[in-house]
Amino acid sequence: MLLTEIKNNAATIFPTIVEYRRHLHSNPELSFQEYQTSAFIKSRLDALDISWQPMANTGVVAIIQGEKSSGKTIALRADMDALPITETNNAIYCSQNTGVMHACGHDAHTASLMGVAVILHTLRNQFDGTVKLLFQPGEEKNPGGASYMIRDGVLQNPAPTGIVALHVHPGLDFGKLSFRT
Repeated sequence: MLLTEIKNNAATIFPTIVEYRRHLHSNPELSFQEYQTSAFIKSRLDALDISWQPMANTGVVAIIQGEKSSGKTIALRADMDALPITETNNAIYCSQNTGVMHACGHDAHTASLMGVAVILHTLRNQFDGTVKLLFQPGEEKNPGGASYMIRDGVLQNPAPTGIVALHVHPGLDFGKLSFRT
């Protein structure tokens, strides 16, 4: 059953995704300066043999084709920039960039989308259509990286029929999800 495979894959890669999140948290970059973050994402996509292209300077768009690329296209989006905040905790993965911190969860967003990339790539022969993975720069700074990605053609070739974005919600009980249009 596909759901069981997804859950098993997620459990298998969980330690790696935690590593990714901690690496990203330790190396935060401000809006439109996500050069190392972008390079990290590209290197992981290359290792998986997932095609990608740069977008909006530091953004990345990856494509995963299902068994039949003639199906619909959906996009999944994660933001990847940090905030100009000094981290004061003592975690082993504390920010190494003075005055810059992932205080809004974008490290978790990016790591989560990388996990989704691994799972979808592994299961690509079990779904039809195309999934575009949007690693968006500059969410914290106006006019926002989304506008630059749109300008650069992220909604074309192929055009997604829908986009799903996520955001961590620390105030929500464990195991619960909330949705908003």
